[in-house]
Amino acid sequence: MKKSHIGWKVGLAVASMLVVAVPAASTAATPARAAANPLHLVTPGKLVVGMTLQFKPQMYLDANNKPAGYDVELVTLLAKQLKLQLVIKNMDFAGLIPGLVSKQFDLVSVGLTNTPVRAKSITFTREYMPYATVLVAKAGSTVPATFEAWNVAGKKITALQGSTAAKLVTSTFPKATLVEFPDQSAAFLEVASGRADGIVVEANLAGDYEKSNPGQLANVALPKLIDVGYGSWAVQLGNTVLKNRLNVWLCSQQTNGTLAKLHLKTMGYKLPALPATCKK
Repeated sequence: MKKSHIGWKVGLAVASMLVVAVPAASTAATPARAAANPLHLVTPGKLVVGMTLQFKPQMYLDANNKPAGYDVELVTLLAKQLKLQLVIKNMDFAGLIPGLVSKQFDLVSVGLTNTPVRAKSITFTREYMPYATVLVAKAGSTVPATFEAWNVAGKKITALQGSTAAKLVTSTFPKATLVEFPDQSAAFLEVASGRADGIVVEANLAGDYEKSNPGQLANVALPKLIDVGYGSWAVQLGNTVLKNRLNVWLCSQQTNGTLAKLHLKTMGYKLPALPATCKK
């Protein structure tokens, strides 16, 4: 899925900061202005966003090592309309929630699924990214396309570490062995190399990998999708002011067609249905 990007190294402990040029509000140094931080941002005047830029086409580093993709275009537009400077912190997926809890950034934009466990430590916005989760195997796999055939001891199924997909492996194929990777590409390569039997992953990520690496992997035609869900933004626990502002913004962009337009442009297919009700 992810192409090689020379010079980019990312770890759990250290995030690479990528500043995206966005028109910012005036930052004249006055006590009143310095104290004004209605959205409770980490740094007044800046919107600091945590991402994992390895999920092409949703979010990734382009050939010039610049952030690109659906989420990047969304937060860029968001920061511009809020008159804030955008700062993107790029780190492994497993470090995003701890980073948000420790106030390294204001917002996580990676399409997190809202779960009861996660909601104990972070606050979710409304949904903005639909996901269909599938099982992918090495091309030519002879394992029957049934849940029963894959839910057996000895089968190795990979997933991104700490992701909803990883949880779906254990709940859907409890007899199989889950193998987690902090890097999405490594999870794909484990299957392509034959060291694992399959990978549970979002359909759009599988499609991009298969497009970039033809003949390596293929979707397993199970009787139904493993899961259909939605991804949300996340903010620091209890920051309802920022959450409510983001919900209003997402609703406005859904209603005026901007989400659909950007999704088609970056993801390459029509935006699936999102919840219609917008609560302000």
